[in-house]
Amino acid sequence: MEQPTEFVFDIPVGAGVATRANADGPPATPKDAATVILVRDGADGVEVFLQHRVKGMPFAGGMTVFPGGGVDRRDADTSVAWAGPEPSWWASRFGCDEALARALTCAAVRETFEESGVLLAGDADTVLTDVSPYAAARQALETREVSLAGFLAGAGLTVRADLLRPWAHWITPEQEPRRYDTRFYVAKLPEGQEADGVTSEASSSGWQRPADAIADAREGRRMLMPPTWLTLSELAAFATADDVLNAPREIVRIAPTLVRENDQVRVVLEKR
Repeated sequence: MEQPTEFVFDIPVGAGVATRANADGPPATPKDAATVILVRDGADGVEVFLQHRVKGMPFAGGMTVFPGGGVDRRDADTSVAWAGPEPSWWASRFGCDEALARALTCAAVRETFEESGVLLAGDADTVLTDVSPYAAARQALETREVSLAGFLAGAGLTVRADLLRPWAHWITPEQEPRRYDTRFYVAKLPEGQEADGVTSEASSSGWQRPADAIADAREGRRMLMPPTWLTLSELAAFATADDVLNAPREIVRIAPTLVRENDQVRVVLEKR
């Protein structure tokens, strides 16, 4: 689906993104990050898992987002057992080297588990259906007491990269003080698993139809950043979760620019 070249992000000047639209000085160096769009089939079509971030968070505080976060240097550990497309395939799709592709995919699995309780792992032939034995490990991952590689090795688990698909590539605008070079993945909720909101980074979470989430944003009940809004717009076009996973995607890096116009911030999307 073709992305629009311009998007008006309606936030009053003095709050959130709008405050930072005129930031001075050299731009911050983006940190590599991974985001996972979890989808499932609901009674009325595709549903997506969304989290409302705690207002005090230094990045995207108060925003409604998909699970995700920055890459930990330990996510690049080559000892992680792996099933599915190799890092070289992910590197070709996301336009990076194999080491970063491995780290990004492992970060996607780790962050999804930390923030939603969904673990995209198992062995070479089966996917986990019961993650309850790993509740303590989930907390230890979030506090960085253990690495993903250490956890998986101890539990005898394998990263199931075949459960993920590449979706998009966004870079935080240069005007932002905290910037991320984020690869977006999409994954279907594994059978038997449940997503929850047991994370210190979210005040609430849950499943919602993409069109309903956009309606909430338009009516002021939630705040969405442009990548989230536009991704939800794309997802609203699909009938089933499998349709989402099977959709052909051309991954192009999108680098928005923020332009302040009176009481609005206009987000101009530039593909690179």
